Amino acid sequence: MKIRAGFTLGYECPQPTPMLLILSIHPSRRGDLLTDQILTFDRPIDARDYTDGFGNACTRIVAPAGLSTISTDFEIYDSGQPDIVAEDAIQHGINDLPDDALVFLLGSRYCETDRLGDFAWSQFASTPPGWRRVQAICDFVHNHITFDYQNADAQRTAHGGYVDKTGVCRDFAHLAITLCRCMNIPARYCTGYLGDIGVPPDPVPMDFSAWFEVYLGGRWVTFDPRHNAPRIGQILMATGRDATDVALSTSFGPSVLARFEVVTEEVLTT
Repeated sequence: MKIRAGFTLGYECPQPTPMLLILSIHPSRRGDLLTDQILTFDRPIDARDYTDGFGNACTRIVAPAGLSTISTDFEIYDSGQPDIVAEDAIQHGINDLPDDALVFLLGSRYCETDRLGDFAWSQFASTPPGWRRVQAICDFVHNHITFDYQNADAQRTAHGGYVDKTGVCRDFAHLAITLCRCMNIPARYCTGYLGDIGVPPDPVPMDFSAWFEVYLGGRWVTFDPRHNAPRIGQILMATGRDATDVALSTSFGPSVLARFEVVTEEVLTT
């Protein structure tokens, strides 16, 4: 299938402000692009691209004082198939993991493994290791947290989501990631586009989405504890330890997100 995606974001800065942006699709999806995916600025802004330590496509700018608008619009090919369900995917022993997967076993800013380790082992030690253990964790998180945009909190951690029992997609992902890491399963945070494709339309405005991947059976596999069902049409933008590593923007000075519009929709052919 063909998917149209993009955004328009506006940042208000009282003074020239250096910013790091993660607003491009992940390099692994560039081969699926049907049109160019270019960041456009409504004001003269010098932008420099680079690749961070997690392999994400990033951009450095200095936003001028006032309101600056950043936008993109593109079309991309997608298989149209839901996320793979691989119930026979095995859990690797620590010594058998690739070196670059080890960092995704450790605690991080929003994923406090030290605070949830005892709970994780008491809750999931009896589950079959591998895919079914991760699914058991997703089932728990899906039922434990109630999705509510009104209760979004950028400071909430995985432990906070566990205690508050409410939040948005990033809270579902952070708690599931943390519980997987506690059970010695490498887990990394993912952010990107996820439209209402193959599911009833959601009446709330479109947003970016968060899910996660675990390393099972020799590869990274997708899970989504918020929806807790295989989805169609995820367009990956970035992966990292948690939301800190994949923030849409990181500003080194005061800034306000003054405009936020996201589009993700299937392009229907007649």
